[in-house]
Amino acid sequence: MQDRRRGGAASNLARSEQINGWLFIMPALVLLGIFMVYPILWSLWMSFQVGRGMNFSFGGFANIIRLTQDPVFIRALSNTLLFLAVQVPIMLMLALLFASALNDSKLWGRGFFRTAIFLPCVTSLVAYSVIFKSIFALDGIANQALLALQLIENPINWLSDPFWARVVVISAITWRWTGYNMIFYLAAMQNIDRSIYEAAKIDGVPTWARFWFITVPMLKPVILFTAVTSTIGTLQLFDEVNLLTNGGPSDATLTLSLYIYNLSFRFMPSFGYAATVSYVIVILVGVLSLIQFLIARDRRR
Repeated sequence: MQDRRRGGAASNLARSEQINGWLFIMPALVLLGIFMVYPILWSLWMSFQVGRGMNFSFGGFANIIRLTQDPVFIRALSNTLLFLAVQVPIMLMLALLFASALNDSKLWGRGFFRTAIFLPCVTSLVAYSVIFKSIFALDGIANQALLALQLIENPINWLSDPFWARVVVISAITWRWTGYNMIFYLAAMQNIDRSIYEAAKIDGVPTWARFWFITVPMLKPVILFTAVTSTIGTLQLFDEVNLLTNGGPSDATLTLSLYIYNLSFRFMPSFGYAATVSYVIVILVGVLSLIQFLIARDRRR
């Protein structure tokens, strides 16, 4: 009889704990539902609507067909993929090299260099955009330095030339986010057993081989993480192009996110088509992330 009572009391206590647990997380779940789940479902429904402003109606696959016939969308897509293909590998490689150099305990002032390289990612976006605009102005520091070194004869119109405008955007993103990724690599490197490097050094393994065959493989999970997050960030690139070039010149730096903004707020509002373009980013993120996971997976059996 006492066992039954104890069992019933334990069951009531467990049920009470479950109820209390749900009550504790219910406010967070409600907020997530209102501000995350509902907008996602609404945008999915909107992607099948056609019309201008708030006057829209169900259009089926009209927006998807429009994507294939929209030269501005194709330009924005190609620019975004170009930034992804060029900027992300450069940034991750620089972050890895910086982390490897700053992991050396014999390096003088490594605390200062760590802070200096990490500092750009916590700098005000507007402030650093203004600085980059002044640096790459027609009479800016970049042109003055190149003219002084006699590398160019005439100043480069950085922000008005399609090629150089892309270079400025890539430079700005790389400068801002390299230190952010470096911190992940540096933290992971400090968890690698130093005896592995000492054994390899005793065996006569050169420095570059220790880096390539010991450091890089042991950082594989962290490299995958930074590659995926950097891919997502670049596919959503908006702030830098909006502040530095506004997508110009002639849409040379227009990205998908900036195009979505233009469709929603700058041009005559076309929310349905903007939602369709946004799901292109979702699909790209999913596909590219899956490819990166497949490439990085352990093939050992």
